[in-house]
Amino acid sequence: MTTHRHADVWLAAKGYLRTRKNDVHVPIAYHCAERLLQHHLEADAEVVLLAILLHDTGWAEIDEQEIREKAFGPDMKQVLQSDIRRRHELIGARLAREVLTAQGYRQSTIDEVTLIIDGHDSRSHALSLNDQLVKDADKSWRFTTTGIAVACDWHKFTPARYVQYLEQDVRPSLFTDAARALADAELTASRQALLIDLLA
Repeated sequence: MTTHRHADVWLAAKGYLRTRKNDVHVPIAYHCAERLLQHHLEADAEVVLLAILLHDTGWAEIDEQEIREKAFGPDMKQVLQSDIRRRHELIGARLAREVLTAQGYRQSTIDEVTLIIDGHDSRSHALSLNDQLVKDADKSWRFTTTGIAVACDWHKFTPARYVQYLEQDVRPSLFTDAARALADAELTASRQALLIDLLA
């Protein structure tokens, strides 16, 4: 992560990032977004980076026990359809608007960032290239060794089972070639680091 980029927003948002290991997830996803933007110079980097930074702030206002019971678990279909995921999007969009307004960002930037956040999980299609890159960055982190380790804890999967889910369900849902290349590179490294083939 670029050390001082959006430092004001990071400081304003950090209190919302202590839930659900978002203080691990969000910085890695932000770094993924930076890498994807290198392949899409036509995208609005400001919008993409602010949206990925703030996309999961909404979890901060949902009870931790409810998150554990409804937002995670081995039944991925049930988890992905849980209404709690929709709630965190709505709350996150509101919090993002508050943070960015207080920081003096342009109204057009705030409007696009909040529109992307409001649907980053529940909306299967993307509204724009900026939205595609946010969705892809949010998913790309899952392919990292850290992402796999955290997700295995969240969903009660073995690393090998989670890698299978990534290959079968997550990779095909990525929008951009850059994200697929990033996912493949990270998954190759994760397979080696976690001895996936040996410990399957």
